[in-house]
Amino acid sequence: MTEQREQLYFNLIDELLKCPNGQEPEILESKPELIDSGLVQTMLQVATMFAHEGNQDGAQFLFFVARELAKELGLYPEVPNTEAANPEAANPEVANKE
Repeated sequence: MTEQREQLYFNLIDELLKCPNGQEPEILESKPELIDSGLVQTMLQVATMFAHEGNQDGAQFLFFVARELAKELGLYPEVPNTEAANPEAANPEVANKE
């Protein structure tokens, strides 16, 4: 993964975190060239970092989105369950992202 592509992933993740609830699919659909296993991996890394920093809502949201994208891309077995990967981020509500 190039540094430039990684920055594009970070920008997309930031956009997802800041968007109003429910607009995530529109944002993802607007950047189909970035929807790949690299984005899923980057989301998991950011989610793990958030969890370690105490941002459980952000971590949970990114784990959820990464899991959904992985399902669509056929990568689901490679993406850990939120509870297994990060027990402190596990929470049944995904509504609040920040």
